[in-house]
Amino acid sequence: MQYKKDNYLISDSREDIQLDQVKSLLRNSYWASKRDLATIKTSIKNSECFSLFYHEHQVGFARVVTDFATVAYIADLIIHPDHRSQGLGVWLTETIVNDPRWCTKFKFLVTDDAHSLYEKFGFSGSPKLLSTQV
Repeated sequence: MQYKKDNYLISDSREDIQLDQVKSLLRNSYWASKRDLATIKTSIKNSECFSLFYHEHQVGFARVVTDFATVAYIADLIIHPDHRSQGLGVWLTETIVNDPRWCTKFKFLVTDDAHSLYEKFGFSGSPKLLSTQV
């Protein structure tokens, strides 16, 4: 599916992903800065992906890891710094959480920042959620 807003477009087609741009975005993140290309490719292959484009240039990315039955985990949601503060993170998150493939499923994410953004969509912290860093 594709979603358009002004000069931006969100696509959930894996074929549209610009791998070099995703690698660059993740390289500049605090959580995936050391992730190698093979791992990025594997994560994309095994996820439902959402790419954000500005004039055909990828400026945002997010993945959903899901079983399509009970749970959906939002991962790697990132917007290029030059395109932040325009509501694009909100739009990308909104597009993902309202996707009919998992809109009624338990959705979660793990983050060290942007809590106020995610709280708008019903996400909250939970001491029951445990994670391990690899």
